Order: sequence, then structure tokens, then C-alpha cells
Amino acid sequence: MSRKRFVQTLATGASALVLARPLRGLADAAAPLKITDPFHGAVLNHRLGQTVPDGLKIRVQGVAATSDRVTVNGVPATREGDQFTAEVILRSKENTITATAEGVYGQRQHQVRVLWDRYSRPRYRFSVDDNSFFLRDIFQKQYASLFDCFYLKLLRDLHTRYGTRFVLNIYYTTGDDFNLTQFPDRYRSEWEDQAHWLKLAFHAHANDPDRPYETAPPEKLIADLDQVAEQIVRFAGEATYSPPTVIHWAMVAPEALKPLYTRGVRVLSGYFRRSGQRWDINYRLDDTRSEYLSRNDALMDFDSGIVFSKVDIICNTVPVADTVPQLAALAADPRQAEIMDLFTHEQYFWPFYSNYIPDHGERLETAIRWVTEQGYQPVFFHEGLLGGKV
Repeated sequence: MSRKRFVQTLATGASALVLARPLRGLADAAAPLKITDPFHGAVLNHRLGQTVPDGLKIRVQGVAATSDRVTVNGVPATREGDQFTAEVILRSKENTITATAEGVYGQRQHQVRVLWDRYSRPRYRFSVDDNSFFLRDIFQKQYASLFDCFYLKLLRDLHTRYGTRFVLNIYYTTGDDFNLTQFPDRYRSEWEDQAHWLKLAFHAHANDPDRPYETAPPEKLIADLDQVAEQIVRFAGEATYSPPTVIHWAMVAPEALKPLYTRGVRVLSGYFRRSGQRWDINYRLDDTRSEYLSRNDALMDFDSGIVFSKVDIICNTVPVADTVPQLAALAADPRQAEIMDLFTHEQYFWPFYSNYIPDHGERLETAIRWVTEQGYQPVFFHEGLLGGKV
């Protein structure tokens, strides 16, 4: 094109087409190839796909350059603009999903890994944090039975009525006046007789300070865990011990996850909620994973082998009248309906506590009764995959 012709083209505005063509090509070249659903680490069950013989058919969605041909695990994807969709079948517990894009700019791939909860069923677990008062009470009163303590009796009554299983997350010490070494082993056979529904697990060395393991070295966390585990086994037997599923404040250094796995930790529960400008009570996971967990049941961290679970209700913060509506809303959402992670704190049961809640027991029973009526079964998270068969 002559200089004169080029100037005339600019003047007429036709150059918008001439210049736009290479710009569109550059945009296509730079367009990301990314699987957007399912999320890397997603735990998928029958509610999130279609059960087929020996598999779970799921829809995979993502984005790619509009000119690219995309396949997902070899299945041609349908395209709409820069979006692609394909259906694939999961056949193993752990599955790799690979999107491949081919076009004028070559071949690119993006992969995510997901878990198939093949034998999933509606289930719930109940975890109680910050336990120490009931152990001190039994030690001080020297009851004939563990269940002469009103707190354990209340839990046993709920187990009798609904089959509920409880994990009590305990401290090593209650301030200066009691620690686990003082708790007698004369109740050991009684603990062992109830171990099918009542477990003890590490929570922290003590209630204070707040967030004790958020920046602590892994060695500190593991030493405290081992100290509590040793005492649980001494006075309650190995059958009563559970690997922890909630660390105090749900905040640990990222480098502590693998050491926790070596101590039997397979699930960690947290709130995964925003606090000001950051995500909190989230084991210091990145924002993207924390946001995902805020609206999904669970997420696998393949680097550590630990599954993270979102707490669904904190009974000491939810009035009786609001309990069923909160749980019902979760049950209506396929991404949050399959597993109910129920939770509360021990201190609110005790009249001497400054924030004592007189109807705390009623709050627990309301939640437990509702999930039971909806067909949810009680489990321990440390058994199988989130309490389910594997």
C-alpha cells in the first residue's frame, strides 16, 4: 500500500479493520486456557454430577481462545465464545482432568485434580471445641462415673436419642489449677466402653493466648499435640483418641500441614469467612481457596493430603429459632448439602462462665434432631473420606 493510499485509509476509518485483525489475534493468543469448574481439589459426590455404572459423569467448564479446538480428557468440548464445556466420567478416587487446546498458536494444557466421593451419603459430624472445664470438674468432684458430670450426661443423652457421635477437642491445661496429668486413669474402662460415640482430640495447650499456632513453628504445634495425645491414651485408652480435626482458632503455619498429616490428621475444619479485608479462621489458605470453601463442603489439599471442611453451624452463636432455617438453606444447595459439619464450644454450657448460654443444650438438640430427620447419619471425620467409605 502506497503512503498516499495508507493516509486515505486512515482518513476513512477503514484502518479500524486493518488494525483490529492482528489485535484480535493477539487477544486470542493471550487468552488463558483454564478449567474453571470443577475447582482444583474439589470433592465431588452424586449431588454434583450424574451417577453412571462405575463412575460419576460431571460437566467440565472453562475458558480458552475462541479459535482453539478444545478437548477434555480426549472428549471434544462445545464452544460458546471463549467458554468451553465437556462431560467426562470420573472412575477413581483421585482423578486428573486435562483440558487441551490446539490452534494456530500451538498446543496448551491445563489440569486440575479432584476427588470422587464414590460412596458418599448424607452425613454429619459433631465437634466441640475448647474443652477443659468438664475434665477439671470430674477431677475435683471425683465422681463415681464420668456421666455424673452434667456435661457428659447431656452428650450421652443426645447420643442415646439420636445416635450422635461427638469429638471433644481438649486443652492440656485449664489455667494454673489443672492439667491433664492430674486426671485419673480409673475411668479408663468407662471411656473405652463409650469410644464408639465419644472421642477426645487435641485442640491446643491452653485457651490463651489466642491464635497460638498461627505463626508458631510446626515443632511447637506437634509437641503440644503429642503431649495431649499421650495423656488421652493414658487415662482414656487408644480407642478414645481421635486425630485432631480442629486446631485452636483454625490457624496454623502452612509448613505445619504435612507434619500434622504424619500425626494422622486427615480433615481440618474451619470457618473460611471474611474478616475485614482478609479471609480468616482458614488455616491460612490463600484467598481463592478460602472463597471456594466459604460456599462448598470441602476441598482437598493434595500437597499435604488433608481435606479442609467448612463448619456449617456454630451452635453457641445461633439461636434455637434460627437453627433449622440456617441448616435448611445449606441442605438446599447441592454444593453444601451432603455433609453437615456441626460445631460448638464447651464453655457456654457452664453457669460460671461469663457468657453462659442457658439454652445451649437445646440448640444442640435442635440441630441434631433436624439433620437426623433429614436422613443424615453421624460419623467421625477421621474415619474414611470425611467419615464416609473409601
